[in-house]
Amino acid sequence: MTLFAITGTPGTGKTSVSKELRALGYDVIDMNEHIRAHGLLGELDKERDTYEVDLDALNDSLQDYRDDAELHLMDSHLSHFMDCSGIVVLRCDPNILSERLKARGYGCEKVLENVQSEVLDVILCEAMDSDIPVYEVDCSRGNPVDSARAIEEIIKGYTANYVPGRIDWSQEMDKWF
Repeated sequence: MTLFAITGTPGTGKTSVSKELRALGYDVIDMNEHIRAHGLLGELDKERDTYEVDLDALNDSLQDYRDDAELHLMDSHLSHFMDCSGIVVLRCDPNILSERLKARGYGCEKVLENVQSEVLDVILCEAMDSDIPVYEVDCSRGNPVDSARAIEEIIKGYTANYVPGRIDWSQEMDKWF
């Protein structure tokens, strides 16, 4: 299988890092575009200000990429739920993440929900439940080029610096809960 997930809480850097990976010649699937193009966008959850997506249907829609011998990377906060060869979870300091999300125009509740998710390692824990190899990259202070190079190292098998558990935001609990 030649499908790799790039995932993380919204605002951690997936889109910026994916742009750099494309510049390096990697095929990166914009999962938001893929979802829309395949008619997989469900109903709007007004309370959470997000759309529902049928994850099983999304996973099925990626079969051609899995069958292809080429490497494909998926860019989405949902990609860790897909059948793939490896998962890279992008992480970001909660204070920096909060500023990034505010700059995007996220409302206070949505900023808090996403920052709390990052503090609690929600996406990392979901990824770890998959039995697929998982790696972490801290995108807090570096630039997208550095993060893309880290992902390139992971793809090439140099994973020792990216094992899960090295990034810990638990000291931020009191501030965000």
